[in-house]
Amino acid sequence: MSGEPGALRWQSAAVTHVGNVRKVNEDAYLDRPEIGLWLVADGMGGHKAGDVASRMIVQSFDDIPPPGNRDDFLEAILDRLQTVNNELQHYAEEHGAGVVGSTVALLFGFGSQANCLWAGDSRVYVVREGHLRQLTRDHSKVEELVSLGLVDREDADTHPVGNVITRAVGAAESLAIDVVSHEVRPGDRFMLCSDGLNKTVSDAEISEILQHRSCAEAPKALLYRALDSGARDNVTAVVVHVEDGEGVDPG
Repeated sequence: MSGEPGALRWQSAAVTHVGNVRKVNEDAYLDRPEIGLWLVADGMGGHKAGDVASRMIVQSFDDIPPPGNRDDFLEAILDRLQTVNNELQHYAEEHGAGVVGSTVALLFGFGSQANCLWAGDSRVYVVREGHLRQLTRDHSKVEELVSLGLVDREDADTHPVGNVITRAVGAAESLAIDVVSHEVRPGDRFMLCSDGLNKTVSDAEISEILQHRSCAEAPKALLYRALDSGARDNVTAVVVHVEDGEGVDPG
């Protein structure tokens, strides 16, 4: 995505894989650099039709028009997520499926801002000047325990409630979405991912790959690292690189 001279230019690439163990890929992603919109959805494991839930979320944004301004686009995104939330509840009721839901982690760029929206434990990261930072905060039982000082951060991924999330699209009548905005600089690199990636690939490895691979190569390199490390869950990564209007992605 590019605009007037000197405007930021957004490039992206994405990959998803069923992983080494599961038979169904319940992850899905949206990659629309032409309007500055990306998302990852991870269907809730252990529930029926998780792949249906993640696909419904992605498909709900296939036809969203380009943003006219930041606030209106944000409102349109929230409206579509609430609509999908309602549709998933109806789907679950009609099919006797209990809960049919999915996490969502969404990024949209407008002007010099990157805006993150999420529910669940799919994540958005950014690398700037060699430093990796997680922009989202997991909606999960184990994150609550970490925040209370009852579980050490390094033990979170292997904790017995490590896979229990506290928010998801489709899980409740009213959908709660967290939103944060991040000022963008040329050279920033964002990554959206399902937990099948960040629970298999360390922050140090993520940082190294995002910094030293091109935008086109980084998602595949992250996937290969996850598969080599076991990848019992589905794995999805969307990488977004920001440059000024004249910039070219290094690597």
